[in-house]
Amino acid sequence: MAKNYWLFKSEPDVFSFDMLKAKGAKGAEWDGVRNFTARNNMRAMKVGDLGFFYHSNEGKEIVGIVEVCALAHPDSTADDPQWECVDVRAVRDVPKPVTLAAVKASAKLKDMALVKLSRLSVQPVTPAEWKDVCAMGGVTPVP
Repeated sequence: MAKNYWLFKSEPDVFSFDMLKAKGAKGAEWDGVRNFTARNNMRAMKVGDLGFFYHSNEGKEIVGIVEVCALAHPDSTADDPQWECVDVRAVRDVPKPVTLAAVKASAKLKDMALVKLSRLSVQPVTPAEWKDVCAMGGVTPVP
């Protein structure tokens, strides 16, 4: 069965990839998302889907790979049950972090959601984009 790929954005001073790695195999809720499109993306996720961990604001780079380890469920930080989140766990670092500037400079990635929908905190990534970004980041073999 084919995996789906995603990109999760977080401000590193709020929740960094190192913080997620410290959570271990249990992972953590991807909580606090209050955007319907991002929430709907999480509702579409399956356990085992992979995603890039992107440091926004500071760094502006893809620094790690995560795996969805729990399906969408009520966000524990929300008072309103319409807000849901998935749980993710760290899989591995990206050896050479891929900057937003590098993504924007790649003709192959010009239509990537990271470029077109820059404010969206949880975004889909196509299989071709996944392979290209993994190659740029020195991720081998491509998971």
